[in-house]
Amino acid sequence: MARKTKRLFTIGYEQAKPDAVLRELKRAKVKLVVDTRAVAASRRAGLLQAPARRFARRGRHRLSASAETGHAGGRPAGGARRRSRRALRIYDKHIKTPEAQAALAELIALIKSGQRIALLCYCRNPKACHRARIVANVKQRMHVKAEDLIPAIF
Repeated sequence: MARKTKRLFTIGYEQAKPDAVLRELKRAKVKLVVDTRAVAASRRAGLLQAPARRFARRGRHRLSASAETGHAGGRPAGGARRRSRRALRIYDKHIKTPEAQAALAELIALIKSGQRIALLCYCRNPKACHRARIVANVKQRMHVKAEDLIPAIF
C-alpha cells in the first residue's frame, strides 16, 4: 500500500486582508496554524483574532529567532533587502540551536500525525522569508510536499 505524501503549507499576510488569509487557509483545508514570527502580534486589526476563531493555533513557535537577533523570525525593520539577508543569516544560525531543533522535531511530529498545517509569517514572498528555511529543514528530515499559499492583496 502506497503511503500518502504529507503536506505542509506556508502563508504570509503582508498586504492581505484577514478574510483573504482565512480564505486561503480554508481552501487548503488547514486545521493548524503555526505562528513562526519572532513577535506574535500584528498591527492589522482582526488578523490574529480571525484565525484563532476559525483554526487551531499553536501560538508563537520556537522556530523564530528573537527580536534581539534582528527579527529573523519576522519582517526586517523597513523591509530593506540588506537587513533581510542579514536576518536570514542570523536565522540560519538560530535554527541550529537546541531550542529550535526541539521545535522543529515537534513540528515534524505534527506533520507526521497527518494534521494540515500552515506556517504563518508576515512576509508575502515565501522565498524571502525564513519560512523557506523551516521548510528546507523539514524536507531534510522527512518527505513532505510544501505549498505556499498566497492570499489576495488589498
